[in-house]
Amino acid sequence: MISSNAKYWIWLTLALGYNTPKAKRIAKLYSDISLFYHGGKKEWRFCGILSDSDIEKLSKATLEEAQKIIDRCNELKYSVLSIDDESYPLCLFNIDAPPAVIYISGTLPDIDNRLSIGVVGTRRATDYGLKNSYKIAYALSKYGVTVVSGGALGVDCASHRGSLAADGVTICVRGCGINCNYLRENEQMRRAITKRGAVISEYPPDETPRNYYFPARNRIISALSDGVLVIEAGAKSGSLITANLALEQGKEVFALLGNNSPQNEGSNGRIKEGSAIPVTDFMDILNAFDNLYATDGEVDFNNISLNDIEAIPVKGKSPFKNKPKKLININKPENKIENIVDNSDKEIKHKENLNLNPTAQRIYEYISTEPVHIDKISSDLGLPVFKVLSSITELEMKNLVTALQGRRYILK
Repeated sequence: MISSNAKYWIWLTLALGYNTPKAKRIAKLYSDISLFYHGGKKEWRFCGILSDSDIEKLSKATLEEAQKIIDRCNELKYSVLSIDDESYPLCLFNIDAPPAVIYISGTLPDIDNRLSIGVVGTRRATDYGLKNSYKIAYALSKYGVTVVSGGALGVDCASHRGSLAADGVTICVRGCGINCNYLRENEQMRRAITKRGAVISEYPPDETPRNYYFPARNRIISALSDGVLVIEAGAKSGSLITANLALEQGKEVFALLGNNSPQNEGSNGRIKEGSAIPVTDFMDILNAFDNLYATDGEVDFNNISLNDIEAIPVKGKSPFKNKPKKLININKPENKIENIVDNSDKEIKHKENLNLNPTAQRIYEYISTEPVHIDKISSDLGLPVFKVLSSITELEMKNLVTALQGRRYILK
């Protein structure tokens, strides 16, 4: 399906740029973009949106160029959704600079009416990062959540594959044209995504990637998501751009709790400063969206097959091949509850002189060897949840408490 006015909006982007904020202003001012086009320089000058330079660029761009792109989309069987189409996602239109057109391979889900989570992170993911990206995406998909990511190596690829393994719906937002064979390692994955969701881009089908396309692409990932999960982001990671955009758009931001390595400096830092909710399993995300997710029945997350996890390409590392299949227990905490209970007579670290902030000290003195939910900690101590989360993160980083599934905590 190609929107009736798509060629006019493509013409506009060829002149003013793919992510110009002026497209939204024009869409709000003109009920029919063709009227804007045919109005010519006089109309463009008096609309109050364009500079002299913009008008000159529009004068040089032609509809013939736009039609060639539409013909290419027809040849490739891609859809083109324009900003004035009634099917254009409202969540995308509401940002400052929504794309004037979206090129689509596959079927874009009704993103405005289903819970969606963006997953972003490093291309140089560790085994820990890959497995958690895969498992969390798998679990979320089983609960009917749409997984949105960028199709890159590492974390992006693992999250897409996890969703596909769960027969879930996933959206890949590319920083180049859909038909561009950038990252050939993921070509087969992208084809699979089009059968379960969509590969989309604001760039024409054969557009090659440029450095500045990827930061611009991130605003689309965050816009399509109700929340964004950051996994293994360094201090200068591009994933933090997506997190910042999500916060600006009023979305929830989550971060996978990692060790104190540079690999996690950015994501752990967001947790510590209170701008991201710490995540140790998928329920930490679902609990933030009560009644917005559903499942067809009881889902057994005890064993998830990770038969293709080791073939996921990571930057700077060739994918492994011909490795045996593994089974990973998604609900398995780092220390089993039964083991902790069996060892409850072991000497517990002294709860004084640990150089904790006052709130963290109170929480540490409250938590015992019996699992306790974060809501109970908040209620019993009279503390807001965000302060509890921040202090628990400090306790986890100091290896004093352990996070269990479902936002429960115990002493180590």
